[in-house]
Amino acid sequence: MSNETLRENLLFKAKNGYDLITEAQKAEMEAYCKDYTAFMDAAKTEREAVTYAVAAAEKAGFKPMVPGMELKLGDRVYCNNRGKSIMLAVIGEKSLEEGANITAAHIDSPRMDVKPNPLYEDSEIAYLKTHYYGGIKKYQWTTIPLAIHGVVYKKNGEVITITIGEDDSDPVFFISDLLIHLSADQMKKTLAEGITGEQLNLILGTVPMADDDGADRVKLAAMALLNEKYGLIEEDFLSAELTIVPAGKCREVGLDRSLLAAYGHDDRVCSYAALAPLLKLGTPAKTAVCVLADKEEIGSVGISGMQSQCFENFMADLCAAQGASLLHCFANSFCLSADVTNAFDPNFPDTCDKRNNSKLNYGVGICKYTGSRGKGGASDAAAEAMGYLRTLFQKNSVVWQAATLGKVDQGGGGTVAAYMANRNIVTVDAGVPVLCMHAPYEIVSKYDCYMTMKAMDAVYTGL
Repeated sequence: MSNETLRENLLFKAKNGYDLITEAQKAEMEAYCKDYTAFMDAAKTEREAVTYAVAAAEKAGFKPMVPGMELKLGDRVYCNNRGKSIMLAVIGEKSLEEGANITAAHIDSPRMDVKPNPLYEDSEIAYLKTHYYGGIKKYQWTTIPLAIHGVVYKKNGEVITITIGEDDSDPVFFISDLLIHLSADQMKKTLAEGITGEQLNLILGTVPMADDDGADRVKLAAMALLNEKYGLIEEDFLSAELTIVPAGKCREVGLDRSLLAAYGHDDRVCSYAALAPLLKLGTPAKTAVCVLADKEEIGSVGISGMQSQCFENFMADLCAAQGASLLHCFANSFCLSADVTNAFDPNFPDTCDKRNNSKLNYGVGICKYTGSRGKGGASDAAAEAMGYLRTLFQKNSVVWQAATLGKVDQGGGGTVAAYMANRNIVTVDAGVPVLCMHAPYEIVSKYDCYMTMKAMDAVYTGL
């Protein structure tokens, strides 16, 4: 046997996806990414993502899950968890006693939340005070156009939705930064210290209330505008859930248009990849379940996070309809925990182990483990789980790559995988490689988005 044959048979070398893709797949990829782009423009918050998912699910024949309802083969049901997370299922041929095939992603993204008493005036400029949510580089959120999204529970009991800054006719909002001419002291600070959390104050306006001699004339004028359009009073901020996100749409990047830039690829790129094939799924062998959770960026806590009992309730209702044991169902289930991973960035090569880092255009990234440094917080999938995925992806022509989150001592991160594994569900991490993760705008490859969707579809189908 020649050395060339030995090299081909024994050594492994990944290939760029564009060396493998067919013209038919290119067309399918572009169509999928066009739909994904529309989703990204419509769903910048977890609430908007749930609203989108419910509408799409009902159009595809899904119905709300009601405890005690009868379920038969092929039924399509969903549970809307308080408008902030959602679970969907397509009932399969086998009993849930034999488990389910699950994908789990999250629909929240790093952002800034408006504080309970946010409105103030300083030097005749009206501001909203914010508290950042999730891990961000604070300086990246200054001097970019921002939008306000959210809901307000008004004093009279009415709940209204607010979106300002997305329509071309809307104003946008800004957080100021210090001009370079006076930045001698600021430039001596670390990146983490250059802008503090308490400086992330949103400029609302500068025009004072006419014919008024009282204090806070600009604040009053801003509040009058909110009252005129939405009927708000300042007290209503106490029961508001308003978030500050980058204004603007998802855009193609590069002369070849091979990349997509948008706010919130982490992790709506994986959420959409999990949702889209489930909506088109026929009757699977095992029940297929999609979980789109909230609060991952702050530890998956709370009533809408992956640690919430809501997932157990949903699965328990499904199992009860078949007389199956929830514990047996979990023990026999498989979950692909879908969350983004970092794409190798040649501008910052020292942060990554190049041999083990995911790259753009090499397919969905599979992470045997995430966590920090000594695998802290990881679920660390077993060899059998990784082997199952290798076989499954080969059968379904899914192009994938191994991925780790940077060098061992450089940092790290977590996903919802640990919380699924804690339920005795075999779980593996997977997701789209991302450049500039947690920045106001992140970049992903169309090819990797497409292959991640194919990976989710394969999980639902199973072996």
